[in-house]
Amino acid sequence: MILTVHAASGGVRFAERLHRMTKLTAVAALAAGLLLPTCLPASAGPSAHNGRWSVELVTESGLCSARYTYALAIREGQVQLISGSAGAQVNGHVRPDGSVGITVSNGTASGTGTGRLQAGSGAGTWKVSSLCSGHWTARRSDTRTAQAD
Repeated sequence: MILTVHAASGGVRFAERLHRMTKLTAVAALAAGLLLPTCLPASAGPSAHNGRWSVELVTESGLCSARYTYALAIREGQVQLISGSAGAQVNGHVRPDGSVGITVSNGTASGTGTGRLQAGSGAGTWKVSSLCSGHWTARRSDTRTAQAD
């Protein structure tokens, strides 16, 4: 900011105060910018989705059973099976933005799922090759960091 001062000593003091205020404002703005990341919501971090989740897969077409229910744990973006269908294996990840990529296998059949988690719920789609497909929904069971057995 450029300020031309025409008055003698009173104007000079005003210009000096204005200059100090401008510097103080710039420092305050910089400090606010540096502190902003610590004020962001938890969903912005890699562990925002940590905890136990109840997930239901619903078949919409094909030869698969109508519904599957799994209890999953998410820890630092990794998906782990807590309980579900006998013999089932679950592998997957959740990115910090909530996008989900998961593989579920049971015996000789395996399928993939994609979707998104937001706050305490989520949804997406899944498919087992050409056998069947459907959608999934998830609800957070707790907000503590979960650990699979």
